[in-house]
Amino acid sequence: MSSQGRIIWVSGPAVKADNMSGTRMYEVVNVGEDRLVGEVIKLEGDTAFIQVYESTSNIRPGEPVERTGRPLSVALGPGVIGSIFDGLQRPLNRIAEMVGPFVKRGVSVENIPMDRKWHFVPTVKAGDEIGAGWILGTVQETPILENRVLAPPDLPRSKVTSVEPEGDYDLEHPIVTVEGPGEKRELKLYHYWPVRQKRPYRARLPPNVPLITGQRILDTFFPLAKGGTAAIPGGFGTGKTVTLHQIASWADAKVVVYVGCGERGNEMTEVLVRFPELKDPYSGRPLMERTVLIANTSNMPVAAREASIYTGVTIAEYYRDMGYDVIMVADSTSRWAEALREISGRLEEMPAEEGFPSYLASRLAEFYERAGRAEVLGEPSRIGSVSLAGAVSPPGADFTEPVTTHTLRFVRVFWALDTALAYSRHYPAINWIMSYSGYLDSVQGWWESNVDKEWRYLRDRAYEVLQREDALKDIVRLLGPEALPDEEKLVLDVARLMKLGFLQQNAYDPVDSYASPRKQVALLRLFVEFYNRALDAIEKGAKIDDVRALKTASLLPRLRYEVPEDQLGKLEEVERQMRAEFDALLSEVAKEVV
Repeated sequence: MSSQGRIIWVSGPAVKADNMSGTRMYEVVNVGEDRLVGEVIKLEGDTAFIQVYESTSNIRPGEPVERTGRPLSVALGPGVIGSIFDGLQRPLNRIAEMVGPFVKRGVSVENIPMDRKWHFVPTVKAGDEIGAGWILGTVQETPILENRVLAPPDLPRSKVTSVEPEGDYDLEHPIVTVEGPGEKRELKLYHYWPVRQKRPYRARLPPNVPLITGQRILDTFFPLAKGGTAAIPGGFGTGKTVTLHQIASWADAKVVVYVGCGERGNEMTEVLVRFPELKDPYSGRPLMERTVLIANTSNMPVAAREASIYTGVTIAEYYRDMGYDVIMVADSTSRWAEALREISGRLEEMPAEEGFPSYLASRLAEFYERAGRAEVLGEPSRIGSVSLAGAVSPPGADFTEPVTTHTLRFVRVFWALDTALAYSRHYPAINWIMSYSGYLDSVQGWWESNVDKEWRYLRDRAYEVLQREDALKDIVRLLGPEALPDEEKLVLDVARLMKLGFLQQNAYDPVDSYASPRKQVALLRLFVEFYNRALDAIEKGAKIDDVRALKTASLLPRLRYEVPEDQLGKLEEVERQMRAEFDALLSEVAKEVV
């Protein structure tokens, strides 16, 4: 489209242009002589307010603003997986090849390589009637991920008139031609979709399947369901990024979308360096063969940080529509909210609490509501999910600040990171008293059907010990532990054993980094059985010192990193040893009574 307007005002990433009649909200425009990418975020008559996704240095009033006629969109097709994008889906590796390590203004690069050829295997034929979301064929995008080529979600019911035979085609080559109501349309291996518009689906399904992360405190005590939402708030140094790394590395999702929105460059660099070296635990292939990285660090343009969240979740929905389970992690939504605050301030909007815009809550809701497990459009019938986990960085670990409080309204899992635990070197530093999960009842059936019928009992019994230990803390501080009866001393001892042997997990230990559901239940059963048998022994006359002297008491904390996944039978041996030790202890007690 030809130039439609002229810049009349510039303030940081915000630009005002007049003579923009006909412009739509969220339309993409090219700003200035350098054709910087911008998006219309406010309209007043024929005046448009634009947030520019690149540095506006040296942009002056009078420069042209060119309309594109389309909203901010991403290209969805083969070539997305394994890529490293910025917040606008520009491939950073290709930009580096063109202009060097620093992203220059106005650089224009194809989102995905249009000239690369892919081996296409059709699954439809001429004469078929298809519609939105139908699988047209398949492309092996990576050795471990099959790309199911989708008809666009806006395609009306149409008749296939021609299909290209199996072969190698680039993305711009039409592979299927259809005739719909009043139009003929060519479908390609890719399509565009607006990032602010959620992709439709046929039916929403209940979140009753857990997303297994291999992290014991998450899976067992505060589980996240596939299609669920979670928040990880915590102060500086509490381990938000490492926890997200663990979830991204080990979650039993087919596709991982990792969005670094506004965090420091060194943290994102660690992701970019570490992820290509990681192995997929389920296939042994490189993890990047099922991962998409979106990097928008704190020294990149603020406005692009705001777009990165939507870019990530749109890519996640695309792979959900293929019938895959997708996990998207965002680090961190606080920096994303700060981008909203800066743009709002530039536009001189009335601020709400702590300077954030009044629409902060609605923007958070729009993001988290795009999670879900669904029966997707098209044939063959399939089910996919998008799970969202967002880190929150409250200043001073103050969970009452606006971003954290509003986030809690829209997520069902709260993993609260505790500075006291982090400073005591307890990782993951998730506070088991403050944290909660709204999916506990939903996923109970899966655990009992697929892992162990006693899962809920063991989980609740162990959590009861932790809650009782927390209630005893004040008494211990005032009077000391020796003032407690032996039953309550046992609570303190077992809680300490559980912290060391179950709640802590070493992300860098090859054995302890991941715990399968069966290992989690087997470990938890040992702690619960130890507590139940010790309590029974004390009630029958045993002393707490006798219980502490048992070999099993010193063995339990070490099992998490001494028993690998292929040797879980050792845990059954420890259980038999425990029973024998308690039987011997009760025999001694009985002799003393006689």
